[in-house]
Formats: sequence, structure tokens, C-alpha cells
Amino acid sequence: MSFIAEDHAMMARALQLAERALFTTTPNPRVGCVIAKDGRIVGEGWHHQAGTPHAEVHALAMAGLAARGATAYVTLEPCSHHGRTPPCADALVKAGVARVVAAMGDPNPEVNGQGMKRLAEAGIETEVGLLESQARELNKGFLSRIERGRPWVTVKTASSLDGKTALLNGQSQWITGPEARRDVHALRARSCAVLTGSGTVIADDPQLTVREVETMRQPMRVVVDSALATSFDAKIYNTEVAPTWLATAVADPARHAPYLARGVHVKVLPAADGRVDLAALLSTLAEAGVGELMIEAGAGLNGALLAAGLVDELYLYYAMTLIGHHAHGLFEWSELTCLRNKQAVRLLDCRAVGADLRLICAVEAFRPAA
Repeated sequence: MSFIAEDHAMMARALQLAERALFTTTPNPRVGCVIAKDGRIVGEGWHHQAGTPHAEVHALAMAGLAARGATAYVTLEPCSHHGRTPPCADALVKAGVARVVAAMGDPNPEVNGQGMKRLAEAGIETEVGLLESQARELNKGFLSRIERGRPWVTVKTASSLDGKTALLNGQSQWITGPEARRDVHALRARSCAVLTGSGTVIADDPQLTVREVETMRQPMRVVVDSALATSFDAKIYNTEVAPTWLATAVADPARHAPYLARGVHVKVLPAADGRVDLAALLSTLAEAGVGELMIEAGAGLNGALLAAGLVDELYLYYAMTLIGHHAHGLFEWSELTCLRNKQAVRLLDCRAVGADLRLICAVEAFRPAA
């Protein structure tokens, strides 16, 4: 498999197009397509929203007759099945393209190589793997849901430089500045769902909606409330603003009734310790189409998710301030008695966001243990 500079440039453009749908395609993947002929782009498009035409359809419509004999660059293997839209592989065959280059295969069992196979059987030259890592990064939530059966989990924290998220009396607004908060809203906007715990709902009564950036949809909100300690009047249970799930260990239907009356979807997922089974919750969310899950919670839930090995990435926002020892921290778990059990993270990005510092870190496979 050998790609020339033109191939790289065209696929890079297709990835740029796919990124335009960063906030809109859930639960579908973000896909871009470029159709090129004689070194010139004759058609391009991207998948805007679930249920609407796919990227290839937009690009073919723009290309028209110029698609015949051209090369189509697509960031994900063209679909081969009838869903809410017809198969893109068939559209490419009908248009008469000579070559299709896909950044990556589609692990969806309904596709999984069948799209490229259909193209090859029609006599079209096919290649897969150009800028694959970039394509996977763009669709890490979709891929996690399909390949691992759980969402891609990103924990966001905002703290002082000494790692404190709130004063001992609970005051926390605002530690970081407006630029950092806007950045957080962009992270919410790309997420399928935002998850928090009962402690955060009781202390802050947050909405957890996207307000600082333009978006066509609001992510689903998920509250982990093992004992049903949160008030059904909390802002987050206003389902006219955005859908809300409530995960609890309480099975009593009478206790669910006030939340159900507000349109909240209640899931009973008890673990052996009487708390919510977090792994089961993530699997249930994946089944509901949640690919990217953002965590905006307190130290207890953050720590529990880390300790269970359920966190993939950290977005750590640090204000250039010091709050001191008597304040709330970022992560709680059992006391470590050996440093080799510390949780390792790998720095992916470090940059200033306004007056604050943002670190993006990948969470390594091993996790803290007592």
C-alpha cells in the first residue's frame, strides 16, 4: 500500500470536512468525503446529522458526471447496508468512480469490510489505512462503543494549581476563567452525554447544558444517585431542556415516580456494595448510542471511575491560584501504601486557555490499588 502526496492532501481535506460535524452526528460517526480527478477536487461533503445523507452522497451530488473515473477519499469505509439512508458503496459504484481510498474500515458489524468488498467486486480499486490514526481520533467515541461496548470516557476537572476544586464550605464558582469555561462547553457539545454525581447536583444544582458555543443539540445528562438523594426539582431533571437519565440502586417504583413525572429515564443498576454499578451503566449507555461520555463530577465519582479502570482521558484545567489544604480535591480512592500502585497518565497536550492551563492526558491501563 503506497500513497502519494496528493492522496495525503485529499484525505487531510476529507478529515477537515468530517470535523465540521463534531457537535452534530451522534450516534453516527463523523465522516468526510472528497472526490478528486486529475489532481483537482470535483466534489466534497460531510455527514451532517444522523438520518440525513452521508458524506459520499453530498460529495457525489457536487461532483455530478465528473465523478466517473475519479478517486473518492472517505474517512470511514462506505456503508454497505440499508439503514435510514441507502448504501454509500452502491452510490459510488453507480457514479462510476475508479478508486476509493478509506482512512479506516468500519467496525460496525453491519459493514465491517463489506463496503470495500462490494466496491472491489464492482471493479473499483480500493485501499484502506491512509491517515487512519487521525480518523480514529475523530471517532474515538463511535469506535469505543462498537469495539469495547462502552463509551469513550473523558473526565473534566477545574481546579487551583494545587489541585483543589472547591472550598471546604462548597464554594467553587468560579475557579477558572471564562475562556476555560467556554472550552468546557465545546467539550460538552461534542459529547453524546455528560455524567455527574448526586453530590454535585446537591451542592451546585447544575444544568450541564451547552450554552457558551453554538450547537444544534444538547447532550444527554446522566446523574449517578445510588440512594436517590437528589431533589426531583433539580435543574438537571428539566427534560424540556435536554434528556436526562437517572442511575440508581433504589428499586422502589414509588421513589422513582417524581422523577418519571418530569420525563427522566430511570435505570436501576445496583452493584454488590449498594451503589450504582458503573461498568453496567457505561454498557447501558453504549447500547443507547452514547459514544463520547464526559464526566463533570466530584472527587468521589471521579475516583470511583478511575479505580474501576473506566476512564480513558483527562481534561485538567488549572487556574493560576493556590487555595490550600482545607479544600476539596480532584480524585478520591483508597489510600495507597506503595507508590508503584499510583495511577499513571500520559500527557497528550498542554496549552494556555485564557489565563488558565489545560492538560489533556491519556489514562494508562493500570490503576490505583491499596
